[in-house]
Amino acid sequence: MKVEGKTTLPAPRERVWDLLTDPEQLAKLLPGCERLEPDGPDRFKVSVKFGVAAITGKYAGSVALADQKKPESLRMVVEGKGTPGFMKGEGRIELHEAKGQTELSYSGEAHVGGLIASVGQRMIEVTAKRIIQQFFESAAAELKKSAAK
Repeated sequence: MKVEGKTTLPAPRERVWDLLTDPEQLAKLLPGCERLEPDGPDRFKVSVKFGVAAITGKYAGSVALADQKKPESLRMVVEGKGTPGFMKGEGRIELHEAKGQTELSYSGEAHVGGLIASVGQRMIEVTAKRIIQQFFESAAAELKKSAAK
């Protein structure tokens, strides 16, 4: 499954970069995140809970940040396993300054297997897009909140 899109976040790209690379902030922003802790340089252990259709479960895995070009771009490599199946993916994020805001573009590919794959590609894509949208909505809200301080 491939995902790609763009969004605008209400802060300069340095602030957006800091938000996206801070594990404490990521843990708050990632839907269903129960734990995100360091596991080496630019690598984190993660535990999330979410569902696709009637299949809900917990996943444990890792997130690694690679090819970082502060504050322009980075690559994320994720993998996780849980009772409902497994997931592996990789994505690229690019940040562009836009009049005090940040235009963020992302693209990536994910592979899922196990019970969760039985719900069908279309349902998985809809869920992935919803999670991505929730993440960026939370990021925008956090950036607005921190700017108001």
